[in-house]
Amino acid sequence: MSADEADEIRGTTHGTAPVPLSVLDLVTVGAGRTATDALRTSVELSRLTEARGFHRYWVAEHHSMPGVASSSPAVILAHLAAHTDRIRLGSGGVMLPNHAPLVIAEQFGTLEAMAPGRVDLGLGRAPGTDGATAAALRRTDTLNEGADDFPQQLAELTRFLDDDFPDGHPYRRIHAIPGPVQGSTPGGVQSPHRPPIWLLGSSGFSAQLAGMLGLPFAFAHHFSAQNTVPALDLYRQTFRPSEVLAEPYALIGVSALATDEEGEARRQTRAMGLNMLRLRTGRPGLFPDPAEAERQELGPMEEEFIDSWSANVVYGTADEVRTGLDELQKRTGADELMLTTHAHRGELRVRSYELIADAYGLPTA
Repeated sequence: MSADEADEIRGTTHGTAPVPLSVLDLVTVGAGRTATDALRTSVELSRLTEARGFHRYWVAEHHSMPGVASSSPAVILAHLAAHTDRIRLGSGGVMLPNHAPLVIAEQFGTLEAMAPGRVDLGLGRAPGTDGATAAALRRTDTLNEGADDFPQQLAELTRFLDDDFPDGHPYRRIHAIPGPVQGSTPGGVQSPHRPPIWLLGSSGFSAQLAGMLGLPFAFAHHFSAQNTVPALDLYRQTFRPSEVLAEPYALIGVSALATDEEGEARRQTRAMGLNMLRLRTGRPGLFPDPAEAERQELGPMEEEFIDSWSANVVYGTADEVRTGLDELQKRTGADELMLTTHAHRGELRVRSYELIADAYGLPTA
């Protein structure tokens, strides 16, 4: 593995940050705002975080959620590629069971051609939605098969990306294009490089699979905090060196919000908790206005849910968020922190990353 290939995965630490910092964007849509507003915020945020030295910018795949406009990561990433120059762009992640592996190989081969050398392919095995929507996406009611077949789907996708199905395989003459086959075609000069694969997870399954395959691993601490340390331990214990990595490399997704006034962070975090409560109880909607969240009358169990959810959000002033992130990194040993920020207004999301960058003394250009 060359130094350049290693750098695609292992980021550079800037300022006083304990590890490289990155971005996970769900393209949050607040009440009274449009998906167009949210996508404009994503462009602004990608430019800001690129200028401030964040390592990568990933977009998540979610479906049938009015407050999340990231149902098509590849489309959004193509748009962001046109507005950035250096920051790594990727999926956090593509939910592989929702798609044919060949389609994903084609999409990310196209992205690689648009932004050579700075595209990541993060893959998950969950549906990224409810069961009915997953069935509509996959045109099948046998949803468990998709998750159970994930290792086989991953192997098929990898072969499409590398264009190396063995002789006799039914897909031997099928090629993902753009892709390596163009370089072996007469007159072809296509680069053999392809996006590095990451495995994403919120439990031990993908952690163990990533370790066994020697792949980088991303854990969803932001919605499965109780499993973070066990999953990272399992990943490190099962890790086998590969052509991709000589040593384990794990990032964690962290819900973080910094504001100029601590009270505003508290209000936005309560709205985030209400948003998650509605999602978990089958009533997904637009991200609520904090004033609405404050007026909302909830029962004891609902309040307990919001308190429990908020406990895993790192929020407050910039200094408070920096302290919380430092403590979390030290406790988990994460090699990279990928911050996801939710707020009713896009400008608050942008301001949060700006404040965190300032708190760590990240570059200004």
